[in-house]
Order: sequence, then C-alpha cells, then structure tokens
Amino acid sequence: MKKAKLINSEISYVIAKLGHFDCLTVCDAGLPVPPGVQRIDLAVTEGVPSFMDTVRAIVSELQIESVELAKEFPQASLGCYQELADFLKQTGVERGREMPVFFVPHEEFKVNSAKSVAIVRTGEFTPYANVTFTSGVVF
Repeated sequence: MKKAKLINSEISYVIAKLGHFDCLTVCDAGLPVPPGVQRIDLAVTEGVPSFMDTVRAIVSELQIESVELAKEFPQASLGCYQELADFLKQTGVERGREMPVFFVPHEEFKVNSAKSVAIVRTGEFTPYANVTFTSGVVF
C-alpha cells in the first residue's frame, strides 16, 4: 500500500505520467468534462469529497508550474477561493517557488479544460470551484 497522502490509484497514475506543461483539472460537481478527456469521478454526494480536500491530496504529489482559475471564482465563492489562494501561497512558500495564478473567463476555462490530461470531479457544490494545474518539473 502507498505510504503517501494521495492513495487514489487513478490520480496517482495520471500525476506520474504528466510531463512539463501537461494539465490536470480538479472541478466541482457541475463542470462539464469534454469528450476525450479522462474523467476521474470521485463525487459521492454533495460535498463529498470536498474540492479543497481533493486539491490538498493532489498537490501533495504534483509539481506545479502555474494555476488557472475562472475570473468569476473570487466574486462568486469568496470563502472557497480564499481557502485555495491561501493554500497555494503557503505551498509556494514551502516549496520555494511561487505558483503563478492566471484568471480567465469561466467559458474560456471550460474550453481550456479540454487540454487537460484528466479532470478530477469532486462532490463540491460551490460555484466556480475549479482549478487547472499546469505540471512543472522537479529540477
């Protein structure tokens, strides 16, 4: 058995095969998954698993180059957005590397998600609780 925070085999496999600049999206229960993109559906019921619990587990194993969010996220769901922003900032400090955050309109975010290697669907019911991580390198 894996001795790490992230024990989901599908997500671990996706992260292991990511190359520099490949993307992985974590989304709420409502984001459409474009045809051809691997869907890893974790949603069980409203709020389970939560967006932030899923993000924390994924980021524990993922080297991040940059982050993309919908520009509507901070206004529509300030609490969830702030929790994510604080977590990303703290993670950047711990890793000694800032993670640039880019904001795009939600419609563009949905189009861009088609470039993701996989989309991890959570049970989150918070509007715009979606993030795309661009994979970095560890050297």
